[in-house]
Amino acid sequence: MAAALILRIALAAGFLSAVADRFGLWGAAGERGVAWGNFAAFTAYTGRLNFFVPAAAVPFLAWTATALEIALAVALLVGYRLRETAFASGLLLTAFAVTMTLATGIKAPLDYSVFTAAAGAFALASFAGCTGARASTTLGRDESRRPQRDPPR
Repeated sequence: MAAALILRIALAAGFLSAVADRFGLWGAAGERGVAWGNFAAFTAYTGRLNFFVPAAAVPFLAWTATALEIALAVALLVGYRLRETAFASGLLLTAFAVTMTLATGIKAPLDYSVFTAAAGAFALASFAGCTGARASTTLGRDESRRPQRDPPR
């Protein structure tokens, strides 16, 4: 299913681009098109969004978000446990959208299409539940041709 493949690539690219930005791969802080430019700036932004969390927990949240984005991106690209990966991606993006809304208002998550990305992730999770989509998105294994066992009697 082409739509599922496009969603996988787009979600993974979004996650990896954000990670690249916080490690300065898109340029230095303050340059055009760069959101953070370094991990310290990203950590400060994480603290701003998570104003309700103790300051000591903010670095943990920043690293956790980064690790999750990398892991989810890789899993999306290779099609590993696609339904679960897509659902987890939707949850993470929803958490980002909610914290952005609480901290900065509704405009930022709308401008950055965070709600749209979350919806795409949840749609991908539903596609992955279809036999045809599942067969075409699992590391080359066609699970639709797996022999079916009779249910126990």
